[in-house]
Amino acid sequence: MKAIGIIFAGGQKDSLKELTEARASSAMPVGSCYRAIDFSLSNMVNSGINKVAVITQYNSRSLHDHLNSSKWWGFGTKHGGMFVLSPFLSKDSNTWFRGTADSIYQNITYLKRSQEEYVIITSGDGIYKMDYRDVLDFHIAKNADITVVCKDMHTMDVSNFGVVTLKSDGRVDEFEEKPLEPFSSIVSLGIYVMKRTLLIDLLETIVPQGRYDFVRDIVIRYRKQKAVYGMMYDGYWAGINSIESYYNINMDFLRSDVRDALFFKEPYIETKNKDEPPAKYNANSTVRNALIGSGAVIDGLVENSVLFRSVRIAENAAVRDSIILEGSEIGEDCVIEYAIIDKAVKITTGQSIKGTKHNPKIIRKNSVV
Repeated sequence: MKAIGIIFAGGQKDSLKELTEARASSAMPVGSCYRAIDFSLSNMVNSGINKVAVITQYNSRSLHDHLNSSKWWGFGTKHGGMFVLSPFLSKDSNTWFRGTADSIYQNITYLKRSQEEYVIITSGDGIYKMDYRDVLDFHIAKNADITVVCKDMHTMDVSNFGVVTLKSDGRVDEFEEKPLEPFSSIVSLGIYVMKRTLLIDLLETIVPQGRYDFVRDIVIRYRKQKAVYGMMYDGYWAGINSIESYYNINMDFLRSDVRDALFFKEPYIETKNKDEPPAKYNANSTVRNALIGSGAVIDGLVENSVLFRSVRIAENAAVRDSIILEGSEIGEDCVIEYAIIDKAVKITTGQSIKGTKHNPKIIRKNSVV
């Protein structure tokens, strides 16, 4: 494909509270064995893009560990590869990234040394499957300067998104980030296409002016001067931008239509292989409508829940409508409902942890309850 990729994976998401105290939102575990960034990486490879830059910054250790080998997603070819770009100190650069546009500008040699005509830009915390070749075809057919992939969220609260209105020909009319009073139900999915040379020109114009944000200072600011079009997408898409959205995404994976669309149809979503043994269901276990990660051992009840690898559920324990992250242990006679139990948590015998669907109870990583 005649495009390179850029994935923004370094933003800080305070809305995820305890869950992002020690990890980036792009490294959030989803669907019993994946990380959020697996979806953007797999979409790039499955679209024929074999050269991708992943831009990291905030709480990047676990993300870097996940990305320590590009082979899991099919990168590493002679003429491509995955480039993990982080802030660094040099004679010409001595600051952290001051925004998404600045993060590309500080690594502008990635753009200048590439030969591909187009750039596909996306975030690392969107959960979806998309062929970016369709977006590029739309971009070329419209003779667009910038293409924004959009989705109509209908009755959903869209105040945490970039909200867009489109003209009859698909051109972006209005675009506002996180409006207090949304004027449309159409949102930007954070996926953009533009020519590589145009991106270089715009970055070299705005960053010296003290403008550092890609969406606000390029897409929104230039929407009247440039041909900025919106391409509508009607497949499954969800973004990790709050505790409730993270909970709902994992619960969506319990729906057969979502699993079929994301996981059981080619091309597949790939992730780093952990080489764990299969989950073990002992004689007293009962499991209904659940995703169970490898290496888990189940002796109790698990219902409408997502469990990650190496989780242990003891006898007479009941886990319902919950997310249990890697390596956590639920003791005997415990009741867990509408909860997110973070990594390596130990819940001792007889504990009751209950939240609600819209406000799940969170137990912090490495806690003992």
